[in-house]
Amino acid sequence: MDRTNFIPQSLPADTTEQLEKLCHGARGDILKMTSLAASGHPGGSMSSLEIFALLWSQANVDPAKPLKSGRDRIIVSHGHTSPGVYSVLGALNFFNLHEAVVSFRLAGSDFEGHIERHLPGIELTSGNLGQGLSAAVGMALADRSNGIKNHIWVVAGDGENQKGQISEARRFANKYLLNNLTYIIDLNHLQISGDTADVMPVNLKAEFEASGWDVVETDGHDLNSLYSAIRPEGQKKPRLVLARTVMGKGVSFMENKADYHGMALKKDQLEAALKELQIENNFEELSEERKIFMSSKPESCREEPHYHLLQNRGKSITYGPEHRGDNRSAWGKALVSLAEANENNLPLVFDCDLAGSVKTAEFAAKYPGHFFQTGIMEHHTATMAGCASIADRVVFWSDFGVFAIDETFNQHRLNDINQTNLKVVATHCGLDVGPDGKTHHCIKYVGLLRALPNYRTIVPADPNQTDRAVRHAAANPGNYFIAMGRSKLAVILKEDGTPFFDENYEFNYGEADRFRNGTDVAILAMGPACGNALKAAQILEVGGISTAVYGVSCPTELSEELISSLLNFKHIITVEDHDTETGLGAGLALKLSELGNTPPLTRIGVTHYGMSGEADELYTLQGLQPEQIAEEVIQKLG
Repeated sequence: MDRTNFIPQSLPADTTEQLEKLCHGARGDILKMTSLAASGHPGGSMSSLEIFALLWSQANVDPAKPLKSGRDRIIVSHGHTSPGVYSVLGALNFFNLHEAVVSFRLAGSDFEGHIERHLPGIELTSGNLGQGLSAAVGMALADRSNGIKNHIWVVAGDGENQKGQISEARRFANKYLLNNLTYIIDLNHLQISGDTADVMPVNLKAEFEASGWDVVETDGHDLNSLYSAIRPEGQKKPRLVLARTVMGKGVSFMENKADYHGMALKKDQLEAALKELQIENNFEELSEERKIFMSSKPESCREEPHYHLLQNRGKSITYGPEHRGDNRSAWGKALVSLAEANENNLPLVFDCDLAGSVKTAEFAAKYPGHFFQTGIMEHHTATMAGCASIADRVVFWSDFGVFAIDETFNQHRLNDINQTNLKVVATHCGLDVGPDGKTHHCIKYVGLLRALPNYRTIVPADPNQTDRAVRHAAANPGNYFIAMGRSKLAVILKEDGTPFFDENYEFNYGEADRFRNGTDVAILAMGPACGNALKAAQILEVGGISTAVYGVSCPTELSEELISSLLNFKHIITVEDHDTETGLGAGLALKLSELGNTPPLTRIGVTHYGMSGEADELYTLQGLQPEQIAEEVIQKLG
């Protein structure tokens, strides 16, 4: 099929004819694959079909090189319309169409119920509604930063625009004048519960116009009208295209019926539908193929993720024994140092109205073109930043812990699924937040992040380790979450009084640091609690209890080497400014339980929501002061 890249002002007649034929066949494929699976979403797939066919056949994308640099990007937010996406991409030779039809929603198949990013032609694993526009904004921003003159289209259902995150995304897109972005809404007026106007009315035209967007309305099944509406030439603002469509388009008894949003046809219905479409009914033959699919599954067509990194880590900053500063300031200085070392490959940095507190203000002042102020829009920012990171940029997002993970866990879950490359730096974690009180004490982040297998969690012990951890995250692939408190900390020192994390120290993810040697008791501390653990060890040593102290900066990655080193102690203590049921102590308890016959474990940390007060006062209330830690150890040893 001829590809226009949307250069002609109108769709060539022969291309129109080819696309009409493609869509006709795709309708049959949609019905067959959903009926074979006895599940799926045929109705919306059929209403979005012309949109999908026009985009993937005419945009600057290449089935032979689906990851080529500078390509246009097509995001499908309503990922449940996967039958429509698969039928179009298969017909355009991005992958084997027959395999998609036969194995749709089958365990072990690449063709899952919601679209998968690692299939050729698909930019984003999606389906959790309301995320696609934020994702497209992130990619549009990253591509523009890379000097790429491409276009990003995102397709969504009308019902999902009841989601609040979309309003955040459209405001951001207008603020930064993303004229390389077009948002197409499949306006079929139906969702699971019926008419969208009855379920939850939304005035899409008025809302987007109020946010500064251009708005175009068109017939979503008329290829020529649709082509004119989504053609980007001369676009000066982000554009909304309201594409009027028909649920179940092409089969009379399915049209405008909400039931078919998520209901596959039964065999007799499939036969009637295919007869109306004048498409061969080979359901029985396909059904037999499906039965043997697992034993004859061909090689996967999934693409491996690609990660863009900062190759130059710059020169580490070492803070001396006399230094007393907060980890967040060390993060801010490390960020600027990284930027200075990579001025031809600057990271993108996102902030949610907290640059002064999270210490990104210096970077913002020095590199304003790579700093993006999103205001109080954390949900959009988490998705946008994650998706910008898979568009060949290193991306940092810094925020308070309660917003950076507690409030945005689902967005991070989707980043995790999409294997993004986001570096989240969360300040103001733990009781260390102090007077802001329990609503702002981020005390469960380790447990949340333990549930995300593609996120790496780092809780540095002092400014020196913070500096190295930030540089490590920038130079290594995958999602990182670096957590730190608010208060100033003493530098962790060796027994000779020099910095433990000195100029010769290199951060290696998953390694614990042994600050002190001992034989009776092992104290494992995380982050800001390391200083108090060392002071407690001094008290215990005076009392004749030989105490080893470990700093555990990677609480979700407890190595076998660490665990084996603990087995000969009389007692193990964990100390953390974190909930004891989900943090370091809980993770260690799980590891030890798998071994059996291990030393007893005592977990010291946050056992209930904190109050307003200075951090030291709150630590006292929860038993986290050095004297309290030492007393707990003495009691346990009897």
